[in-house]
Amino acid sequence: MVDEHLFAVVMAGGSGTRFWPASTRSRPKQFLAVAGERPMITETVARLEGLVAPEHTLVVAGAEQAGLVRECLPDLDPANVLLEPVGRNTAACVALAAFEVERRDPAAAQVVLPADHVIRPAASFQRTITAAVAEARRDGRLVTLGIVPDHAATGYGYIEQGERLAEHDGIVAHEVLGFVEKPDAERAAAFLASGSYRWNAGIFVWETAAILDAFRRHAPTIHAALDGVTGVEALALAYEDLPALPVDEAIMERAERRSVLGIDYTWSDVGSWPSLADVLAQDADGNHVGGGERLVALDAQGCVVHGDGGLTALIGVSDLVVVRAGKTTLVCPRERAQEVKAIVARLAERDPESL
Repeated sequence: MVDEHLFAVVMAGGSGTRFWPASTRSRPKQFLAVAGERPMITETVARLEGLVAPEHTLVVAGAEQAGLVRECLPDLDPANVLLEPVGRNTAACVALAAFEVERRDPAAAQVVLPADHVIRPAASFQRTITAAVAEARRDGRLVTLGIVPDHAATGYGYIEQGERLAEHDGIVAHEVLGFVEKPDAERAAAFLASGSYRWNAGIFVWETAAILDAFRRHAPTIHAALDGVTGVEALALAYEDLPALPVDEAIMERAERRSVLGIDYTWSDVGSWPSLADVLAQDADGNHVGGGERLVALDAQGCVVHGDGGLTALIGVSDLVVVRAGKTTLVCPRERAQEVKAIVARLAERDPESL
């Protein structure tokens, strides 16, 4: 059932450099059909259907991404697209949207989520968000979702959960004791063994009044710069000196009334090419193929292949990432796929047009 006082804020900025060469400056990952048939931002908005009214769905993107948002979300009201003049990380994005929601409905709650996550099934996700909204409204709490870990991941931040606070439709809310940046392997193993840590999904739920009060107290520079700002020129001026901070650091690590709800259904931030193995079906040899690409494999196992509707042939190889995007091809071992960022950095110096 649609909650008349619930807004969704979809954060669609970002460059997606770890998904080069498919993800480029002109079309970052969130605007690609990386893990399905539709662009990730389209899937994200569709996941909210029946829970958040279409007129209450806001998308925050970079000014240069306006055309991509229209292309992927043709039915979205242009007034619901908030364009940042320059990227300043998620704290500025969240504050900008919060002031807009306050103008429309001061009593509203918000679900704030990235545009480039894979979450299945949608019904389980909506049940969690409904519970998180109830928790946020219980005492003006700032709520985050934590993924129940299934292995000692070193690529995610962690949330340490404390005492049980409340239960909503069978979903338990716990106190947040703290946030931990990406740990080394030993600490990650200890976190997993303890059972008290969750992966930080970067998805938040809060009342508008509560998050704006948190900005006023913990990030006053951002609050003061964006309070009452309207118009493209005024916004550009306000953004010039904004600090580039993630909302976790600016707000969540400093706030007092924080809750975490654990989720155990399919979630992936699809942070690198190998992570597609978690969200794409595998063939008989354990290969995962996306992007409409066709694969012919002879004695090839455990590869992640992405293309743009063409044909890839593999012979006698294993555990590779193979990505074809137009005239550019990436090939690397799965365990070294994080080094794509280093390739992007090198290209930024030598051949920026390739990005």
